[in-house]
Amino acid sequence: MTRMPERIRAAYNAEMYDVGTTSDDAHKWIHLEQAHILAQPYPWPHTRNHVAMLTLALRQRDWREVRGQLVRIVVAAPGSALRRYPSGNTGRTAAGLTTPMPIPDQLANLLTNSA
Repeated sequence: MTRMPERIRAAYNAEMYDVGTTSDDAHKWIHLEQAHILAQPYPWPHTRNHVAMLTLALRQRDWREVRGQLVRIVVAAPGSALRRYPSGNTGRTAAGLTTPMPIPDQLANLLTNSA
């Protein structure tokens, strides 16, 4: 299993830290989505990210998102370990479980330079 390179880990940790420091839920989701893109190849961070998404969805009483995150928590680690995840996907229920998405430029640069 591949370890998360330090530059990606630092960016992931910064996004997750920012989730806890903002009071605006829309910004929390943005940070969680950014962290998700970084975490997808790594089973534990990927799963941890979906647990954080579930926590926010529960707090917001967004039951559709809660159901979607429960499914994603189950498949996150195996999907990462088997390299079967949709690149760039934000991890939200509205994005679709298997829908690849464009990776934002700042994350693409980080991911390309850390490979």
